[in-house]
Amino acid sequence: MLRTPTGGAGHGTATAEARPMSIGTVLIQLRDEFPEVTISKIRFLEAEGLIEPQRTPSGYRKFAPRDVERLAQVLRMQRDHYLPLKVIREHLDALARGEQPALPSPGERRDLADGVWEAGAGTATAARVGRAELLAAAEVDEDRLAEWESYGLIVPAPEGGYDAEMVTVAKLVADLGRFGLEPRHLRAMRASADREAGLVEQLVAPLRRHRNPQTRAHAETTANELAELSVRLHAALVQSALRSRLH
Repeated sequence: MLRTPTGGAGHGTATAEARPMSIGTVLIQLRDEFPEVTISKIRFLEAEGLIEPQRTPSGYRKFAPRDVERLAQVLRMQRDHYLPLKVIREHLDALARGEQPALPSPGERRDLADGVWEAGAGTATAARVGRAELLAAAEVDEDRLAEWESYGLIVPAPEGGYDAEMVTVAKLVADLGRFGLEPRHLRAMRASADREAGLVEQLVAPLRRHRNPQTRAHAETTANELAELSVRLHAALVQSALRSRLH
């Protein structure tokens, strides 16, 4: 849990801990709870109007303790609820007015067009994020995301937005890009994933066509187990191949 420093009451001057902080100091304070946060992510949230740190005459950002706590609230709502920035802003504004708005649980589904959340009918539906949230999560610009989409690495959900798996894919593609791997290098991984998904679909197809409802429901569980085994096998094969080449 983030511990935002505060000044002692009744002191004529603020303590050193309560003085405005640089963006680097803020990053250090947030890293324990949010290890993936970066300076570019903080700047992006500022550009979107979620935080408003003061600026020195020379243009440097200075964060008060309340700015750090607000930033932590924004990051928690993104991490735990996959909320669009618009909804986060409205929620924080409501809190500032003294209201107590309820946050949706991670198992609820939202309409990305207007920020309205609806409970899933019977089963939890994976949360989706908008394009701006995906850009923030991967810490890339619009051109880079468009390139990923052109190679089929990132695919929007049919209903719009991006599901949780696409957020993970975007982060991984961004991380690989820092090592020099371009989208054209990753097309083979995309094609391999499609082939593996097709194989899993073929294996569970008889279960999905079964007359027994329980057997049909078991198809999804079986598919998830097969997918997990496939991922583990892929990782083991890559590690084995690397060992044979590096030794």
